[in-house]
Amino acid sequence: MTFTSLLEQLGGLGLFQWLHILALVAPILLTASHNLLQNFSAAVPPHHCRLPPAPLGAGQTGNLSSEGLLRLWVPLDGGHQPERCRQFSRPHWQSLEPNTTSPNGSLPATEPCRDGWTYDRSEFEATIVTEWDLVCDSWKLTQMAQSIYMAGVLVGAMAFGSLADRFGRKALLSWSYLQLGAAGTATAFSPNFSTYCALRFLVGMAVSGIILNCMSLVLEWSPTRTRTMTGTLVSYSATLGQILLPGLAYALPNWRWLQLTLSMPFFAFFGYSWWFAESARWLVLAGRPEQAIQVLKRVARINGRRAEGDGLSIENRQPVDIPGREAPISLPARAGGPHLSPLVLPNPFAPISPSQRSPRLGSRGRDSSHLLSSPSPPSSQRFATSFAYYGVAMDLQGFGLRVHMLQLLFGMVDIPAKLLSTLAMSRAGRRVAQVTALVLAGLGILANLLVPTELAALRTTLAVLGKGCLAASFNCVYLYTGELYPTAIRQTGLGGGSTMARVGGIVAPLVKLTGEQMPLVPPIIYGSIPVLSGLVALGLPETRNRPLKDTVEEVENRFPQQQDTDP
Repeated sequence: MTFTSLLEQLGGLGLFQWLHILALVAPILLTASHNLLQNFSAAVPPHHCRLPPAPLGAGQTGNLSSEGLLRLWVPLDGGHQPERCRQFSRPHWQSLEPNTTSPNGSLPATEPCRDGWTYDRSEFEATIVTEWDLVCDSWKLTQMAQSIYMAGVLVGAMAFGSLADRFGRKALLSWSYLQLGAAGTATAFSPNFSTYCALRFLVGMAVSGIILNCMSLVLEWSPTRTRTMTGTLVSYSATLGQILLPGLAYALPNWRWLQLTLSMPFFAFFGYSWWFAESARWLVLAGRPEQAIQVLKRVARINGRRAEGDGLSIENRQPVDIPGREAPISLPARAGGPHLSPLVLPNPFAPISPSQRSPRLGSRGRDSSHLLSSPSPPSSQRFATSFAYYGVAMDLQGFGLRVHMLQLLFGMVDIPAKLLSTLAMSRAGRRVAQVTALVLAGLGILANLLVPTELAALRTTLAVLGKGCLAASFNCVYLYTGELYPTAIRQTGLGGGSTMARVGGIVAPLVKLTGEQMPLVPPIIYGSIPVLSGLVALGLPETRNRPLKDTVEEVENRFPQQQDTDP
């Protein structure tokens, strides 16, 4: 009797599963907002050099308006807007006279801003840019802050993935809630930029821990037939977070209040995380079958299957040649019902006899190493999706809309995209959905190379469609990755995939820099990588309607079986 069959006997997608999933996905709303928070907390409003006092001894200065003083001290740029980083070295009285130019067409002498900057606060009351003057020569610091956050997400993916396989999903998830709540709240009170960056690094680590462990707990407590739906619920919660963020940012134009509002709820999430059920699969594989029995009994009780839960027990049966290899769990038959055979989950940490080693790789250690270190899928799909996503997101200013509207537009396009990908995963399979989403996203980006810049509406439409396809790819790859790795190393595998995604997010802006000399290079790379990765995904095994694998041996044995079952 498989673990999936046992879940069905204990209620399938019952009340426990629904409560568990809802409690797990609620924090994802705000973690998605934290990922995109710096679009608002580090927004750069229009600004110009702060005007010095009006010069004395000039008779007309007393009658100058604020606009006149601005023209007196600040030159205009090519768009006839005040220069953001330069001011006149001395008052330029000639600029106040209409239809006049400098003698011989020469520009007046200018210099960098001496007294700071004046910001337009009509859209953003306060950001880290306006508070710490991260403009002009200091503008790169905002990019560095985002890179530091992404580095935290990267470190969190590497650390929390493997730690969860060792200490359990629930413990690491609870810690991540507490860390994000504490670090995020402290960020709102940052006295300087350095402190802000350090705390954002810790927030990034916690975000990885939450996403990875949430997805594993959702998958490992879901019956096979419902995994597509439950995995998509997690993805849609992130979409709702993207849609929620611009509304909160509009209502809270001060970055400190926005940061605080998005961080404080994680203390509540930490408070109720004690109720979560540890993965019974992981408990058995970690050699703790007694705890697994208690968790399963609790699940059965909540699902209204107390009789089945009370009948769960551990059979003291061990193979002679492999001590400690199995910990069978039996479920006796209900009165008048059919007999249910024992559930047997192999322990991957137990010794392995030579006859049971993989004929191709020799040992379990090598099997695990092969699965986790290979540059092949699913990590390549995670890299390509994230790489292209951040490449497209860097062109938001080309839409010509306010940043709030841009974020809302990019969030809403995820709704139909993820719905279509969910239908594709359920009907055509994970592999077809993943390949299609990546290839279409890449082709959408490459198609913009053929569209003249004058056709802004068409270019915008293609960009939005490309972003929607990347959202569909994200929706598929999270579920697909969790199904491809066995329970014994699932968190480590998800952590490795998340690491590759973060690397993609870090590399994307570096590719963008090449556009200064060769404008066609970035879109060619952004479009080609998803297409190539989609073609590589054709070699992945199909996991639709197949039970989750628990050990590396089962994954190794799946490939020859699928040669007979796959179309």
